[in-house]
Amino acid sequence: MPGTNPQDRVFLFLQGPHGPFFDSLAQMLESAGSEVWRIGFNTGDRVFWSRRERYIPYHGTPDEWVQTFAEHIDEHSITDIVLYGDTRPIHARAVTEAKRMGVRVHVFEEGYMRPYWVTYERDGSNGNSRLMDMDVVGMRAALDMHDIESPLPPSHWGDMRQHVFYGALYHFFVMFLNRQYRNFAPHRSLPVSQEFKLYMQRLLLMPLHSLERRIATRRICNGGFPYHLALLQLEHDSSFQQHSPFSTMTDFLEEIFEGFANGAPQHHHLVIKAHPLEDGRRPLRKETYRLARKHGLEGRIHYVRGGKLARLLNDARSAVTVNSTAAQQVLWRGIPLKVFGRAVYDKPEFVSSQPLRDFFRGASRPDTRAYRDYRRYLLETSQVPGGFYSSRGRRQLLRLVVDMMLAAEDPYDALKSGTAAPRQQLQVVK
Repeated sequence: MPGTNPQDRVFLFLQGPHGPFFDSLAQMLESAGSEVWRIGFNTGDRVFWSRRERYIPYHGTPDEWVQTFAEHIDEHSITDIVLYGDTRPIHARAVTEAKRMGVRVHVFEEGYMRPYWVTYERDGSNGNSRLMDMDVVGMRAALDMHDIESPLPPSHWGDMRQHVFYGALYHFFVMFLNRQYRNFAPHRSLPVSQEFKLYMQRLLLMPLHSLERRIATRRICNGGFPYHLALLQLEHDSSFQQHSPFSTMTDFLEEIFEGFANGAPQHHHLVIKAHPLEDGRRPLRKETYRLARKHGLEGRIHYVRGGKLARLLNDARSAVTVNSTAAQQVLWRGIPLKVFGRAVYDKPEFVSSQPLRDFFRGASRPDTRAYRDYRRYLLETSQVPGGFYSSRGRRQLLRLVVDMMLAAEDPYDALKSGTAAPRQQLQVVK
């Protein structure tokens, strides 16, 4: 493994979140004395990278990628690779090869307790995270010498408009200016032109969707009926595709509706809460009401398009999801939760193991004390205040994460050994 002296470190960046975050991170690492390179796979990668002399375009095919990657590791004496999401094909293969070659792997992801946090881990995230093999007892032991006041979970995204804007801009470059990268294959199933269209459509319709969402939420909150929440995810998201038993979100809804129809009391309702970035590539609203008719649940099913979750959680009886990070807000409020996929928060102390119909009939409550200890552990380790997309969020993130990357130990080991940098109380990022 590489040493800890910044002057001895050579970082190779692969694909990052849309926008300028990786470029800003590279600048900070260079300021610390490290050398930085970037492999780009399309024009969107190149546009958001200011160091042209440190940019390596990849024009090869997917089959040639691993060999080319290994050659660059050797040629530039790479000690560390940096990437966003570890399951897209080019990243998954690079992570495997990097580990084989003794190269340190830095993985960024959306925060496990988003939106005001970003996840930084080594070697893997989500279902590949070290958290999957940790228990609450061990986390409590690591926290023995720490005593922080955990901030309340955020109720809305900190940089949604910037997120959508940079996504649209990135796909514009890939769609219209990508002639040099003829072998580029997106990690998602839709063509780039359709991705761009969906981003633009969402950006333009945000005011209308916001109004529609507020009306739907008000009707539910003023309805006077007990209700349960089903938290949907992006069907194309790697966390759903790689770490769940379902192929589509419709498959998940089918199972939820059947369990609700057979288990929930007749006067209870079910609220289907779409992901904040849901862009309409799947007709989820139409599917929701089709399944309501199929299972005899007309009048008891409500569909809410994205947006804030906090108000709906105030009176929710329980929640179900595949492995959405929104479940962290559910657990913080002590609401019963059932999950179906691999999730870093799937611990027996606070996630229900009941069969689905029994869960809807009368869910067991989570151990909120255990969850609060778990949450404190994450805030002291892999959850870094800040964001990828807004300028203020990036500044806040860079204040801490660069030192974490240059440290000898990953965030979890650093806490255990007492070398973790002290954390400040959360400052809201907008």
